[in-house]
Amino acid sequence: MKEFELINRYFKGRGITRRDVNLGIGDDCALVTVPQNCQLAITTDTLVAGVHFFDDIEPRALGHRALAVNLSDLAAMGAEPTWVSIALTLPSIDQQWIEELTDGMHEIAEYFNVQIIGGDTTQGPLSITICAKGTVPEGTALCRNGAKVGDWIFVTGPLGDAGLAIESRKQGLTIEPEHLKHIKKRLNFPTPRVAAGQVLRGLASSAIDISDGLLADLGHILNMSQVSATVNIESIPTSDAMKASLDFEQQLPFILNYGDDYELLYTVPDSNKSMLDVKLRQYGVEAICIGQIKSGEGQIDLLHKGEKFTFKHQGFEHFSKDLS
Repeated sequence: MKEFELINRYFKGRGITRRDVNLGIGDDCALVTVPQNCQLAITTDTLVAGVHFFDDIEPRALGHRALAVNLSDLAAMGAEPTWVSIALTLPSIDQQWIEELTDGMHEIAEYFNVQIIGGDTTQGPLSITICAKGTVPEGTALCRNGAKVGDWIFVTGPLGDAGLAIESRKQGLTIEPEHLKHIKKRLNFPTPRVAAGQVLRGLASSAIDISDGLLADLGHILNMSQVSATVNIESIPTSDAMKASLDFEQQLPFILNYGDDYELLYTVPDSNKSMLDVKLRQYGVEAICIGQIKSGEGQIDLLHKGEKFTFKHQGFEHFSKDLS
């Protein structure tokens, strides 16, 4: 199967058609219309076999995950996802595998009303690069540099499940079947918090998605905002699977260091704190407070039961985590 046959079979004519797409797949470029008084949010992520996912991942899960991690970046900015373009590098043409991969892509794209508008295919080691675009009203985007002293620190959901799924396989951890199913789903089918991101516009002072780990990603906000933070470890949410599988100390590397959960981490001024939970619960998301911003230059103080707690600060770094 040649490149254009692959594109025509698995991409062109499939998925939703947005009214703001003037020209989609089939030409040298796509043409889209950006709404008035909106800014264009653009993000790009590359997923490489053996680095970002296991070589034997189910293709439908890979398709979902590849789009989800990009949509999560848009969610962190408070943007509405609109269009994506995909660069797909394949070692060979396995039609059944490609069909399942693109099924996963189209399913999540349709769910979030996103149109696939173009891309590229080539032969080589398996990787997927996606450029996702979205729109956000002018002046309302959530950035990393807005946290202020006194702001409260929140997350949108439990942390550590994706990391536990990875290590359960790499280390052969014994985990009950129902809990293993849950954490594998969290790893392979993450839910980008798109609705929550849009709700947070006008409420949050800064935001980021947790892709590299809580401490690492909070560090990005602190460094950009030139502040420090206190985090209460016991306030960090964890799933039933995490609680049932590991004791407190065993959980710490997963909830503090591991990424791939794609929950939102954000800060909120005290004046907006009271209305936050009501607005988020309309979309099935909790407002979970885990700490507070304080003066300083990028320091994170961990507290456990009111006492300072020492833990090695480390997040995900590319080229350091082998998933082959």
